[in-house]
Amino acid sequence: LRKAFSRGEDIHQQTAVEVFGSKVKSDPDTYRRKAKVINFGVMYGLSAFGLSKTLETSRGEAQSFIDRYFERYQGVQHWIETTLSQARDSGYVTTLFGRMRPIPEINSRNWNLRSFGERAAINAPIQGTEADLIKMAMIDIHHKLQAASYRSSLVLQVHDELVFEVADDEMEQTKGLVRQAMETVANLDVPLEVDVGVGKSWYEAK
Repeated sequence: LRKAFSRGEDIHQQTAVEVFGSKVKSDPDTYRRKAKVINFGVMYGLSAFGLSKTLETSRGEAQSFIDRYFERYQGVQHWIETTLSQARDSGYVTTLFGRMRPIPEINSRNWNLRSFGERAAINAPIQGTEADLIKMAMIDIHHKLQAASYRSSLVLQVHDELVFEVADDEMEQTKGLVRQAMETVANLDVPLEVDVGVGKSWYEAK
């Protein structure tokens, strides 16, 4: 999986090929969409029942998708199992940068609460690390814009996106500064890739 990211491959298309095999050729877009559901569903702790409803397929077929995914990406399954075990022992999980998220529900006797805790234990290190990365980048960009006396400024953060108001004569410099700051905010095993769009509105920029 890391190799696919490092080579800049389409992860959802890669998963489609790994899970659905030769069927992908008959309808690449549909199978890519299904693979995207599986990729995110696995990380959110989606069950075979939940996946079957989302993909509108049988529970048995959905379970076979999950099984094939874990068979191919055994490191992902190992990480999930290890993370759940540590959360049950300690009662919390951490992001890549050490920020703690308590998960008291993970040892609950109530099945619904325990299931929620298990999903949160898997999701929090991923989404939490993403939040850490974007906040670190925002701080770095803010300081660099101030140090360079730019009139351009950061006005909005939406999940993994940053929205700026940029002076026309600072456009290229700001694009380069933002891209460099976001792509180098942390040294990970996979590259952090950044897309930059420009427009008179956020809609145009996207």
